[in-house]
Amino acid sequence: MSGLLSLEELSVCTENGEIDTVLACLVDMQGRLMGKRFHAVHFLDSAWEETHCCNYLLATDLEMATPDGYVATSWESGYGDYVMKPDLETLRVVPWLPGTVMVLCDVLDHHTHQPIPHSPRAMLKRQVERLSALGYSAMMATELEFFLFQKSFGEIQKEKFRDLEPISGYNEDYHILQTTKEEHVMRPVRNHLYAAGIPVENSKGEAEAGQEELNIRYADALDTADHHSIAKHAIKEIAWQQGHAASFLAKWHHSRVGSSSHVHQSLWKDGKSAFFDEEDKLGMSLLMKHYMAGLLKYAPDYTYFLAPYINSYKRFQKGTFAPTRTIWSVDNRTAGFRLCGAGSKAVRVECRVGGSDLNPYLAMAAQLAAGIAGIEEKLELSEPMTGDVYQGESNSIPQTLRDARETLHASVLLRSAFGDDVVDHYVRAAEWEIEDFDRVVTDYEIARGFERA
Repeated sequence: MSGLLSLEELSVCTENGEIDTVLACLVDMQGRLMGKRFHAVHFLDSAWEETHCCNYLLATDLEMATPDGYVATSWESGYGDYVMKPDLETLRVVPWLPGTVMVLCDVLDHHTHQPIPHSPRAMLKRQVERLSALGYSAMMATELEFFLFQKSFGEIQKEKFRDLEPISGYNEDYHILQTTKEEHVMRPVRNHLYAAGIPVENSKGEAEAGQEELNIRYADALDTADHHSIAKHAIKEIAWQQGHAASFLAKWHHSRVGSSSHVHQSLWKDGKSAFFDEEDKLGMSLLMKHYMAGLLKYAPDYTYFLAPYINSYKRFQKGTFAPTRTIWSVDNRTAGFRLCGAGSKAVRVECRVGGSDLNPYLAMAAQLAAGIAGIEEKLELSEPMTGDVYQGESNSIPQTLRDARETLHASVLLRSAFGDDVVDHYVRAAEWEIEDFDRVVTDYEIARGFERA
């Protein structure tokens, strides 16, 4: 038994004892899986239709706190319920957990049963629907970069996250010998995810000690976001099972490179790429040029959805393969946007801005909104930059979460695409991260000023 299941197949597997647990999961603002473990018999009896959760799950932070300032829910409103509606097309086995399957849920209003507008899955679905109305579908892929560490989550936590040791001692970019030493983690990651119906292509060492990359075959936008979220969750669980910690923090040490999550994208129509034009010198259709121009023009507006935390902005450093400018180039890894597959039917744009800490639903929804705006406004694409794109100051990526919060708050585009309530909800999420950080006295401040200040 592997891959996706029907409800009928789940019933058979439950009757014969193969399955006893169903994970019903929603995707929260941070891109994590949250939900309940059902006994499979009860899930088949009634929970396959709907279950419930507290509505604070879409108004919290990484610490599961209850920040004030959200209109959608609060202590004043009593923190009521949302409906979790299982999307049975996502029902799949979880091979790394015995007797377990998983289903992703859409989040609905408890009274109206309408989608919650600021739910990440609903936000992406809305942009996919807008694109469909124009006659196109989005094919996308995300790269997952992360670090493996020698010790487990529990050990690292007890040691206060100090003296972190990656699983390897040197840069392992494309390194076969070193990654062989890590196959006790990465082999089950690849095989278990593939058995869960997620089309894993490969894993490789990345450009730092202990850094890994997992690549999953491109798919339609919603499937890609689902695959990304499940894979990220699985990597952490499988690493934990093997006694290691896996971290998707964008920048875990100032002297180490950060971890990204590049997003590849193209639009399709009638089974063919709408981005390809064999008459163009780079193979780019006019539609693609409009779309890319939208990505570039509105990049400051949606940077928050690519870099949602204080730490996210530590990654944007020259000479680290992380971009510093929102400009495009042809097959050039120093630019924020890279044209891949030039001159071929595989032509596409790779957004290199996002870190490994992004929520894929939000990141893709925001980029689709920007691309759609480029098409509707018939924006003209600038000429590509060449050479070392780090050399220059124009079109800089917002430098801090404060900057990104301001551009998000002021975005006419995203307010039109998502709605004022949704944008204000995530503006508040950014504000809370800033407020929480501003209260903390960091190790840097103490070490720098304890004696010398």
